[in-house]
Amino acid sequence: MTRMYAEAPELRRIPLLDEAWSVRGHGLRLEAVRRGAHALHAELGRGPRAVAVRSLTRSRLVYPTRHAFQGAALSPAPFVVMVHRTLLVQFLQAGELKTLLFNPTDVEGAKRTPFFVKLLEKMPPQAVSLLAPPEPSLEAQLATHGLRPEDVDYLAFDHFHTQDVRGLPAQFPRAKLLAPRCEWEDWAHLHPMQAAWFVADGREGVDPARVVLTEGDLALGDGVALVRTPGHTSGNQTLFVATENGIWGCSENATSADAYSPLDSRIPGLSRFARTYDVDLVMNLNTPEYGADQYTSMTLERLVVDRVPHAPGFVQMFPSSEVTPSALAPGLSPTLVFGSLSAGRVVTPQRSAAE
Repeated sequence: MTRMYAEAPELRRIPLLDEAWSVRGHGLRLEAVRRGAHALHAELGRGPRAVAVRSLTRSRLVYPTRHAFQGAALSPAPFVVMVHRTLLVQFLQAGELKTLLFNPTDVEGAKRTPFFVKLLEKMPPQAVSLLAPPEPSLEAQLATHGLRPEDVDYLAFDHFHTQDVRGLPAQFPRAKLLAPRCEWEDWAHLHPMQAAWFVADGREGVDPARVVLTEGDLALGDGVALVRTPGHTSGNQTLFVATENGIWGCSENATSADAYSPLDSRIPGLSRFARTYDVDLVMNLNTPEYGADQYTSMTLERLVVDRVPHAPGFVQMFPSSEVTPSALAPGLSPTLVFGSLSAGRVVTPQRSAAE
């Protein structure tokens, strides 16, 4: 008997950007998305806030400099070092507390990504050792906030590069996986332009009854939205969260705050690249399938979030994998490193005496 995919009628569709993304022509679509982004910023800004947000560090990884900064960074270092993080987000949904994990990456499974398999084979052991030690498990990090895996209601990823989601249903027994339909289906039949970055069998055998196939933009609850930002992958999406510190976004469309403000960046080459090509964004460009759409998506992100109060040249886009200063990458220290994200107060669900 064929199992049906799960449904999530409690999630509300956000129609503000539907018409904009349907506009033909990249230039006209960019302008339409700009207008929609302003409207979404206003809607999130005047609405209720999320209960809490915390970043949970998952791993350190090396990544080609040419991909991280679209070939713009002037450095002899072939790699940058990035820190990958999961976001723990709590919010109210019709008055009921809900918990989301955004990018709950299986770190060991991610090592099976074809690109990284080949990369790690070539790296000297001393370079690999700089990326250790491993971070505590997600379960251990949740426990520091008084939470258990069964407290998690939703799981989502900004995209499925490097992901192996087969263990998630057992790891988080009550959670629904929110998966953009287009990318979930792409994953089953990878194009050569995609294959290097996907764990090919990383979704095989997952019970459809635990997966919600999503389309468009969704309000998960008070102050939390998952918004399509295609380009880096077909189903790329950005998490936006309204907090007491303003609106934040999280995705891997870029690897640094500098990429959203290249003219203010001290990374050699970024400001010159922006002036030379008359652009105001630098993309994380490892898969150039939909480059123009990715640029449009980053424009949307920059307009929806708020400015960094102590550095108003930069915006509150928190990279899910953030370039961080490292001895492996001299001269590639971002002007602004977020490092962590924290807002609100994490709530521990009420439990019975038996629990």
